Amino acid sequence: MTAPSTSTASSTSVKELQSIASQVRRDIVRMVHACQSGHPGGSLGCTDYMVALYFHVLRHDPENFTMDGIGEDLFFLSNGHISPLFYSVLAHSGYFPLEELNTFRRLNSRLQGHPTTHEGLPGVRIASGSLGQGLSVAVGAALAKKLNGDPSLIYSLHGDGELQEGQVWEAAMAAAGKKVDNLISTVDWNGRQIDGDVDDVMPLGDLHAKWTAFGWEVMEMEGNDMASVLQGLEQAKGLTGKGKPVMILMRTEMGKGVDFMEGSHKWHGVAPNDAQLEAALKQLPETLGDY
Repeated sequence: MTAPSTSTASSTSVKELQSIASQVRRDIVRMVHACQSGHPGGSLGCTDYMVALYFHVLRHDPENFTMDGIGEDLFFLSNGHISPLFYSVLAHSGYFPLEELNTFRRLNSRLQGHPTTHEGLPGVRIASGSLGQGLSVAVGAALAKKLNGDPSLIYSLHGDGELQEGQVWEAAMAAAGKKVDNLISTVDWNGRQIDGDVDDVMPLGDLHAKWTAFGWEVMEMEGNDMASVLQGLEQAKGLTGKGKPVMILMRTEMGKGVDFMEGSHKWHGVAPNDAQLEAALKQLPETLGDY
């Protein structure tokens, strides 16, 4: 089985998307295990969203990648530590060869632990190692689309712990103030960050009420059910063009798909050992073929 073409938004079925997601999760745990470094927890939790976005929703052209992306929907990963997920999805979409996943976090690799731009990796438009900056970039890109008369949409993904960064809220004010209504941002609302539960580290309060108060159109969705993700993203698209940026609060489980990783912040940035890798792979069917 091969991943479907993604030159335009696709009609890929829920079953096909679930199959791709299983392979992407295999890639994640194998990549992190191979170099004994990386962030499997959030990567596994956001897999369904990223697969739905890249293989069903996003209008993009992997074979003719350009940094400006004129005439295409653009995606910006703000929580860049979930790079194993990003790289796997990009590779299966056709941005670069699957075999390159073997170089993850290796010396001189284009697949660094946090995405970078200086090596010219197709599909990556911003470096996102420092948290809190992605929304500012997404707002700027969305404004550029408007100035250029380009009807394409901008998507961005953020961690809930990342919302503790003040720059996020400056960007949120700017987006609402400038009526950036071609932007769909999503928060991975798993309640965990590297040091523990978000509520223990720095409580975020009522996120729905907070984003609403900042002038956004806010909705919630279940992020670990493929049908719900597709429905949520289509709902979000229907809210664009109405004078407000759109925020999706996406409930996920850190480590989703690997039972011993689920629900614990301890797998935010820890690589599985040999036995743990074997146990994880037994839970994740190989559907597209391992790289």
